[in-house]
Amino acid sequence: MTDANLQEITRTKVNMETSRIAWKELERFFASGAAVFVSPELDLVEVGFQISQDNMALVSQWMAIGQVGNVTDEQALAWHEADAEVWAVVISPYVLVQPIGN
Repeated sequence: MTDANLQEITRTKVNMETSRIAWKELERFFASGAAVFVSPELDLVEVGFQISQDNMALVSQWMAIGQVGNVTDEQALAWHEADAEVWAVVISPYVLVQPIGN
């Protein structure tokens, strides 16, 4: 199996594990520091794939411009108060979280 095939399988796996979920269900991950914000400008599946591939050069670029980073207290509070749903995917040890419709 080629590297390209393995990468496609990994992308497909990340895609299949992505789902909508109530933010309140993820608050425990936020409390433990494992919730990672992904800007709606980015493709959540692609970010998850790049993190799973340990592509720190690209992830660091996203972090430097604020497109990826720890969920802030302000974001968590706003999502809690709005009873928001988010897109989420687990890329151990993190839970990537992307707001819906913002």
